[in-house]
Amino acid sequence: MMNAQLPLKLQLTESATFSNFYPGNNLQLVNALQEGAFSCLYYWGGSAVGKTHLLHAICHQYMNSRARPVYLPLDDKELDPRILEGLEHYDLICLDNIHEVAGQDNWETALFHLYNRAQENNCRLVVSSRRPLASLEIKLADLLSRLGWGLVFQLLPLNDDDKQKALQQWSAVRGLEMNNEVAQYLLKHCPRDMKSLFEMLDRLDHASLAAQRKLTIPFVRGCI
Repeated sequence: MMNAQLPLKLQLTESATFSNFYPGNNLQLVNALQEGAFSCLYYWGGSAVGKTHLLHAICHQYMNSRARPVYLPLDDKELDPRILEGLEHYDLICLDNIHEVAGQDNWETALFHLYNRAQENNCRLVVSSRRPLASLEIKLADLLSRLGWGLVFQLLPLNDDDKQKALQQWSAVRGLEMNNEVAQYLLKHCPRDMKSLFEMLDRLDHASLAAQRKLTIPFVRGCI
């Protein structure tokens, strides 16, 4: 029976789906997540490379299939390890930013027992981190070894060509036409991480709709 304290309403970004995630050199990771042929999957990467996007995307995929996912951002300081009790009754558990609780005895013990319960209940576990397993400061050796028993990937950042393609792909999903010149202008004049670029694209989308204007360099210049 599930713990009554569990957050049943997922706080997911609606636009974070697989359809608007440009994989670049991460196609093997994206395919593994979509196919679901794993019991535990751990991936790591730097800031703003899409770690949370992918967790939200797989949650959306499960919900669209009428399965039951749960997403927990472990960088939320208000969370207590007791929130992990009963999560094994979901079909999928997504734990974001596990490095934030590494080294904390109460969290490590709770995560270790959650892993074991998830395996017994055929519940898939996906874990993201900013650090590779080898440098994850987990003191509980049994927990660290179990995280390495499943699939392990590095989420690689996009190069400039891939960032341009990602911007154009997401623009097309929104019904916007972005030519190469506009995409290159954004890469030259905006922060280059994908989170900032997509936030800028959000603003351009609203501005373009309000002004009934296409994305040209003069228009974009006036918006950024």
